[in-house]
Amino acid sequence: MAKILIADDNEQITSILATYAQKEGLEPIIALDGEETLLKFTKNSSEIQIILLDVMMPKKDGFEVCREIRKTSIVPIIMVTARGEDFEKIMGLDIGADDYIVKPFSASEVMARVRAVLRRMSPDQKDDRNFTIDNLTINLEEYKVTVAEHDLPLTKKEVELLWTFAKNKNKVFSRENLLNSIWGYDYFGDSRTVDSHIKRLRAKLDQYPHERWEIKTIWGVGYRFEEKFDAE
Repeated sequence: MAKILIADDNEQITSILATYAQKEGLEPIIALDGEETLLKFTKNSSEIQIILLDVMMPKKDGFEVCREIRKTSIVPIIMVTARGEDFEKIMGLDIGADDYIVKPFSASEVMARVRAVLRRMSPDQKDDRNFTIDNLTINLEEYKVTVAEHDLPLTKKEVELLWTFAKNKNKVFSRENLLNSIWGYDYFGDSRTVDSHIKRLRAKLDQYPHERWEIKTIWGVGYRFEEKFDAE
């Protein structure tokens, strides 16, 4: 059975979420502080499909835990914040979280987010899962991206964004288009999520030269992947 790691120091919350996770066919693993979260993730990393990660935890907070996990894994992470401060949401996205949810929340809302993420992960499409354009290669089966023969440590959402752009080059995507296609119709966030992910994605891509293509901002509309044939 696929596992979900639920990290929160509030045992009442973890108990409720564990019950709902089991109804979704997921085996819950509970952690009550940051250090326990890292230990249980390391022990079960090959089986954990998604993590619900509270920001405010003892020993190590959620941001520290997310950074540590992102050094070795692209497992989807949904950050949980009590305050709902914009800077906390943006920080979580910038360090590699795939989504965020604000307390107080309903367990059914959390599971809707989980379903959306797992649905996007599911390799149920039978078309070609590899794509190359110039010095960019995307392997959607392994969620692996290389630029100029260098591997990039991208999150699943970043890979899915890049795949969507590159496979539909020159098509303009609005933020709402991307929220619907990447996060799903039951996503509860806003368009700033898209901007934060694209900012982080561009920063990683820009580590290596790519003169013949770019993710371009179309002001007032959205973004598109542009191939430049006149580059030297």
